[in-house]
Amino acid sequence: MNLAARLAIAALWVVSWLPLSVQAVLGRALGGLLWHLGRGRRAVAERNIALCLPELDAAGRRRLAREHFGWLGRSLLERGNLWFASPARLKRLIHVEGDVGLAERSERPVMWLVPHFMALDVAGAATQLFQTRPVGSIYQAQSNPVFDAAMRRGRLRFDQGEVFSRHGAGALPLVRAIRKRGYAFFNLPDMDFGPREAVFAPFFGVPAATLIAPARMARSLNMIVQPVVAETLPGGQGYRVRFLPPRDDWPRGDDLADATAMNAWIEQEIRRLPAQYLWVHRRFKTRPPSQASLYAKG
Repeated sequence: MNLAARLAIAALWVVSWLPLSVQAVLGRALGGLLWHLGRGRRAVAERNIALCLPELDAAGRRRLAREHFGWLGRSLLERGNLWFASPARLKRLIHVEGDVGLAERSERPVMWLVPHFMALDVAGAATQLFQTRPVGSIYQAQSNPVFDAAMRRGRLRFDQGEVFSRHGAGALPLVRAIRKRGYAFFNLPDMDFGPREAVFAPFFGVPAATLIAPARMARSLNMIVQPVVAETLPGGQGYRVRFLPPRDDWPRGDDLADATAMNAWIEQEIRRLPAQYLWVHRRFKTRPPSQASLYAKG
């Protein structure tokens, strides 16, 4: 398994030297292969799209799911750019819009609220390449130690921050880094980690276990909350990372209302860029008491 992981990482290094337009073709081909081989993830994506976008007919849902796998393949293959390309090349590929320098100017700590679009890690690179504030993020350890080490190196390659495990001491080391060392927080708010520290808030009208920690942390640390959305552009055009205006109206201090407002904003961004959202994640895995699973077994 480790040998296969090392070969895969070596392949990403080789591909990273190719023009982005060539990488895009290869990535979409990889996505097509994953579509045919990844039956389980394909079923999850189609189910999520059916739940969230019921206005689409069956053919429309399937087209969107297939397009999504093309972007997914690109995101996997082009990860090598983020891990191995020079900072100068990345700055040419990443097109930043909005106030990327808010965190380095602000006297208050800044939380970047970054939903799971395919170019999520591009947004992480942008926060290190285009501003100087150290960045903290929560890290989910990978099951394969070789991939885990490569991912950590990739996220820390610019020596501008730290990743904190979701386990162990929990959020305390991150909170200390924000309070005492001036870290900004790169926050991923839209995953289903179970019912603990979550409320069931509507996501496209479906109750979804939604984290309450982002809003509570923002209030307790008096943080400025700046939404950030990243997207992959067609062909060799690169990536766009939008640093949106800070949310003066969020959070308010009501867990359910804050979770609902956050989900509503993410819904709005998904409708703008539907094929690049992370549909293969089982967003509705955790159900309210007595409600049956929304996903087929197996």
